[in-house]
Amino acid sequence: MTDLPFPLQPMLAKAVDAVPNQDSVPGGLVYEPKWDGFRAIVRIDGGSCEIGSRGSKMLTRYFPELVETLLEHLPERCVVDGEIIVRRGEQGAERLDWEALSQRIHPAESRVRLLAGKTPSSFVAFDLLALDQTDLTGLPFRERRRTLEGIGESFGGRVHLSQITRDVELARRWLVEFEGAGLDGVVAKPLAAAYEPNKRRMLKIKHHRSADTVVLGYRVHKSGQGIGSLLLGLYDVDGELRNVGGISAFSTKRRLELVEELEPDVLRDDDGEIQRGATERSRFASAKDVSYVRLHPRRVVEVRYDQMEGDRFRHTVQFERWRPDREARSCTFDQLDLPVAYDLRNVLA
Repeated sequence: MTDLPFPLQPMLAKAVDAVPNQDSVPGGLVYEPKWDGFRAIVRIDGGSCEIGSRGSKMLTRYFPELVETLLEHLPERCVVDGEIIVRRGEQGAERLDWEALSQRIHPAESRVRLLAGKTPSSFVAFDLLALDQTDLTGLPFRERRRTLEGIGESFGGRVHLSQITRDVELARRWLVEFEGAGLDGVVAKPLAAAYEPNKRRMLKIKHHRSADTVVLGYRVHKSGQGIGSLLLGLYDVDGELRNVGGISAFSTKRRLELVEELEPDVLRDDDGEIQRGATERSRFASAKDVSYVRLHPRRVVEVRYDQMEGDRFRHTVQFERWRPDREARSCTFDQLDLPVAYDLRNVLA
């Protein structure tokens, strides 16, 4: 195998507001779907398979069924960049399942084996970094992609080759249509660019929407000073206020200001003691403090978000502005912009 280090930090993308024109960078761009899964660098070397994550965490043990199919369909010695995904739904209505994928990271070996059969994963390849004894990272993407397409003739089962196009109008359609299959947007890659680990050389275009939400509580920052995150809620059809996610990433100054701003909204019992609640613990951070200070559900904040996963925001949302003109009860799920369903099989085809 080559001297290419492993695990390897993948090349990254910086966010832009819209799908850029094909000729907006020297050498031109090519467009791909943006897969919403686990970024993974796969190394195959003489009958062994290793899978490294974006943060250099080894994922191999969590996906035994994927190791088998990767060994079957990838060359005997190679390093491939791609995405681990989990698919769900019947033919004609299939989409990505982020929740099922996130459950695959579990410490118990018995649980890993159970989920490998119950929610098997797939791998979408979109870059080739090494083949046999040759390091390909110094080559322009157009050459790496051409070589990847060559080995892609042996792909099958749950190993897929990501689509590409140089048609900017088609890429803009993908941005709209593929969201219905659970995808995260579109990536634009410079055709003349070498592979630069941990550098933001690609461009990503994601979905951004806004929603008015109710602030139902806050968590104290881990430093013990100020507010670390705001908990957000929306009212469902039965009039129940449901936790849908949170806002974080406040500056130190803003964290302290928020404590004072929200003081009039803090719920207290008859003795004047602050009322607290708790959210469910994450299986990824079981030791994390999940308690929060409860607030009167009357303050409305507009947030920016990208996607929903069930009845929660997929990722942490961004603060946009306070909405003193809005009544909390008007913050319902029906304001959300939901994508039109799109069959994942058509994306993988």
